[in-house]
Amino acid sequence: MKSILLAAKNLEIGGIEKSLITLIHYFKENGYNVTLVLEEKKGQLLKNINKDIKIVEFKPYKRGLVSIRRIKNFIKQTKFKVKYKNKFDFSISYSTYSKPDSFVARTASKNSILWCHADYLAQFNGDIKKVKDFFEDIDYDEFSKIVFVSKRAKQTFLEIFPEQKNVYHCNNFIDSNKIYELSKEKIKLRYNQEITTFLNVSRHDEKQKKISRIIKAAALLKKEKYKFRIIFVGNGKDTPKYKYLVEKYDLSRNIFFEGSQENPYPYFKISDCVILSSDYEGYPVVFLESFLLNKPIITTDVSDFRDIQDGRGIVSSKTTKGIYKAMKQYLEKGYRLEKRFDAKKYNSKIEKQLKIILKK
Repeated sequence: MKSILLAAKNLEIGGIEKSLITLIHYFKENGYNVTLVLEEKKGQLLKNINKDIKIVEFKPYKRGLVSIRRIKNFIKQTKFKVKYKNKFDFSISYSTYSKPDSFVARTASKNSILWCHADYLAQFNGDIKKVKDFFEDIDYDEFSKIVFVSKRAKQTFLEIFPEQKNVYHCNNFIDSNKIYELSKEKIKLRYNQEITTFLNVSRHDEKQKKISRIIKAAALLKKEKYKFRIIFVGNGKDTPKYKYLVEKYDLSRNIFFEGSQENPYPYFKISDCVILSSDYEGYPVVFLESFLLNKPIITTDVSDFRDIQDGRGIVSSKTTKGIYKAMKQYLEKGYRLEKRFDAKKYNSKIEKQLKIILKK
């Protein structure tokens, strides 16, 4: 039986974490002995991990004097090396930005993989030096392979690191059966055919997600007497800012905050259109969820959406005006999906790519 270790920060609710769980279960179902290493053994999604999967906590010391922390972390790393050095056939550092995860994955296997979830050139506003510093900080060149979840992110990485070999593109799996089943759960909000409902599912982090664009676009649409509502599913450090903007623009009857939801899928069922306003993404899980649940998308020009949209939505510029125009277009004309998403065919392509990546 082949063994694989995956390293991540925690299992709080998020698209990356949901993708990680689906990947873990894929490995388990395909005969791998799976170990999950978490910096913090916490998160609402922990209970979704099969009980026979080993979970190890590797939590670095972050408090106290720098000199004392360094000594403690050195001892901790030494103990990890003694126990796990090259003990696994493969290892994956799944939280790209994490130095502890990088150490764990590179230690655990000679076949270590860095898994990347964003277009880092877009994330750092085109600053090549910052991209280089980011990857050098996590010792990217010591991994045997690097995987990106979007084609665009892989391309921009290779533009900056053209000498880098063994760089792959592999999308996230989607657990269609589970999502279909979870979407049947009852919630308080109901579908209202008299009013158009937009849905945003994301972490409330203005730097990346730019949800203020949706709120400001809604204020413009309200002035023009359009009827609509927007459901926000998610939470984060900028939630208070968004609630303040809703009050400022008198949108409390248009915008509803539903908080972070372990199961967001019933909200897709009561919505007409999903909306994404980010400045940068890797390959958002919400794309796949929207495709699967047959909902059109309004999205800023992030990730590979232009390449894969295939009649599934409207692409907006990364501005309030762009979001406003796209929402207005949907309110006036709607959007007809051209064909249903084939999850089985989609997952089959990923499985083939994974087999290539996991060849020693």
